[in-house]
Amino acid sequence: MTTAEWVATLLSLRVALVATALAAIPSIGLGWWLARSDGWWTGPVQFASLLPLALPPVVTGYALLAVLPRGMAFTWWAAVIASAVVGLPLFVQLARSGIEAVSDDVLDAARADGATGWRLFADIIAPLSLPWIAAGALLHFTRGLGEFGATLIVAGNLPGSTQTLPLALYSSIQQIGGETASLRLALITVLLAAVSLGVARVMWRRAVRP
Repeated sequence: MTTAEWVATLLSLRVALVATALAAIPSIGLGWWLARSDGWWTGPVQFASLLPLALPPVVTGYALLAVLPRGMAFTWWAAVIASAVVGLPLFVQLARSGIEAVSDDVLDAARADGATGWRLFADIIAPLSLPWIAAGALLHFTRGLGEFGATLIVAGNLPGSTQTLPLALYSSIQQIGGETASLRLALITVLLAAVSLGVARVMWRRAVRP
């Protein structure tokens, strides 16, 4: 691997990791709210939370470019925001599923013992739904590794600064004689995604195991 390829690989890992960490609290919080709310607004909020999954990433990137502070655009932080938003629906839905999977009987017993509010979540719901939340985090991380369209729009394709693995592969494909580098970058991307998905599968199997 060349130095530029190492830089792109490390940047992709850093962007995906920071984006997942940034999305964790909003995703778990929104998953909790969707799991426990039955008001008329639940449907619109659910729809909005799924929108980044349905929209072309380029459209999401364009929307982010319009609202991000000017000093943040075309930096690696812009790539982090793009990855965090695009992967958010996956994280939210798995967090919601995990929270919904906690039995009402367990929650009623915990409330009878005096657990309420934050203690109820921290002591009962979070441990029981942790495999789902971990699987959601890993899927979000994997989605962040492969993010292309929104990142290109909001962060650009600046080697050594905002050029992640997918963007490096995109640039390499367009270069004459870049076939070997393109294949190498594609294999690295596939390997990282396969490892992340493999770990997510293990967590998912733990989550759904009776």
